[in-house]
Amino acid sequence: MTVHTSAGTVLGLSAAAPATYDKAGYEALTFTSVGEVSDLGEIPSRIYELVRWNAIAERGARKSKGGYDLGSQTITVGIDPDDAGQTLVDTLTNSDSPGSVKIGHPDLGTIYARALVMGGPKNYGDVNTVATRQITLEYTIVNQTTDGVVVVTPE
Repeated sequence: MTVHTSAGTVLGLSAAAPATYDKAGYEALTFTSVGEVSDLGEIPSRIYELVRWNAIAERGARKSKGGYDLGSQTITVGIDPDDAGQTLVDTLTNSDSPGSVKIGHPDLGTIYARALVMGGPKNYGDVNTVATRQITLEYTIVNQTTDGVVVVTPE
């Protein structure tokens, strides 16, 4: 088994939606890299709700998968007022529309998705701390039949 770190991973954002929710649609977009990312947090994935049914005539509980949520991601960045990606974060934070997200790992591939950029707190810390901010992305489905998450594995 090969062990992978997050070294070399790039986070990109676009205010535009792809024409199609597949590899070609997302690759046609222009993504702006968000600089100074130090922690990507949890990568989006389907998280299903548990549905339980306890009929009084039975002792055991029946369980099933219910609806799903694509989750959220909290990303730590070192504050850079000259970084175009961080400026786009501010623009998308003030928008009610989701943006397109690209998470590119050099060995594990690329994940594309749609997310609301919720902003996040800034932390200037002390004299020995880098000024950071926590950016929260809330991943959202496109419609009833498309969640919009595309995983492209390396060739």
